[in-house]
Amino acid sequence: MRALFKHHAGTELKFDAARPKPVCGARDVLIRVSKVGICGTDRHIWEWDTWAAGRIPVGIVTGHEFVGVIEEVGSAVTKYKPGLRVSAEGHTTAWLDYNARTGNAHIAADTRIIGVDRDGCFADYVCVPEENVWPVHPNIPDKVAAVLDPLGNAVHTVMAAGVSAKTVLITGVGIIGLMAVTVAKAAGASRIFCTDIDPRRLALAKKLGAVEVFDARQGDGWVGEVRKACRGDGPDVLLEMSGAASSFDLGFRALRNGGTAALLGIPSKPLVFDWNQHVVFKGATVLGINGRKMFETWYQMESLLLSGRLELDDIITHEMPIENFKKAFETMICGDGIKVVMSVNG
Repeated sequence: MRALFKHHAGTELKFDAARPKPVCGARDVLIRVSKVGICGTDRHIWEWDTWAAGRIPVGIVTGHEFVGVIEEVGSAVTKYKPGLRVSAEGHTTAWLDYNARTGNAHIAADTRIIGVDRDGCFADYVCVPEENVWPVHPNIPDKVAAVLDPLGNAVHTVMAAGVSAKTVLITGVGIIGLMAVTVAKAAGASRIFCTDIDPRRLALAKKLGAVEVFDARQGDGWVGEVRKACRGDGPDVLLEMSGAASSFDLGFRALRNGGTAALLGIPSKPLVFDWNQHVVFKGATVLGINGRKMFETWYQMESLLLSGRLELDDIITHEMPIENFKKAFETMICGDGIKVVMSVNG
């Protein structure tokens, strides 16, 4: 089969037209991939930064966001049959540890990630456990079904924070931050405020539903403006999506006493952070967000998409064939594209 794989301990990926096709185990499902999404993790792997160099095995097929059609099933698979259009949860587990058995499989200790720890979906075929398969509703188009993984990050973050009828500050409107804007609006947030360093992303955030946006390069003056707009107390909810040290500090400074902060952004290095003022004395509730809840978030995503209230067309900006993978990655990395989807088969 054709596949993109990490061919050396350095930058970029390599296209291989003769990669061995995956072989299904008894409880596995073989999926013929239709479309895939490029995400921030894939960028780290492409650029081979410190995280990727210490985490990604050379030789692995990358990618973890996809939609496709089941081609084969293992001998012990009972729920699915060939011909079904599906996506899949990218975190795999044996479902035996404490968290997996108590409703928190997304943080199971034995988690292995598709495209990070095991071969991924930037290929004609990908093999996943039966438990990870997610049938895609007929009314959800392929380009959206291909990016359910990052949409799930946004939905998990928003839903964990409980934004209904609350004021919300989103720090960082990259791909998932922008998705969080439309999810928070659909979930009933009263008013949404956003910060970022990219004027184009800020303009799109406003189009998607933010009432006010602020350029984070202009210093900390926006903190007072947001607090003033929220009764003088600050927003009820902080959704941290950037991973920038300044966003953690300023976001918590803006958050009202007793507010809730849901943290999805991942700092590139340990932070110096004022826990006393920002968390302890503020009485803040702080939520660490990792991946998607398996499978509560997936049901929430489907319901929101079928409601017609999510606006994703302006976020999914480019579609290209996988043969043009270099251009696809360059488009995403330079910022000309937001969410870039590659067509694999069809």
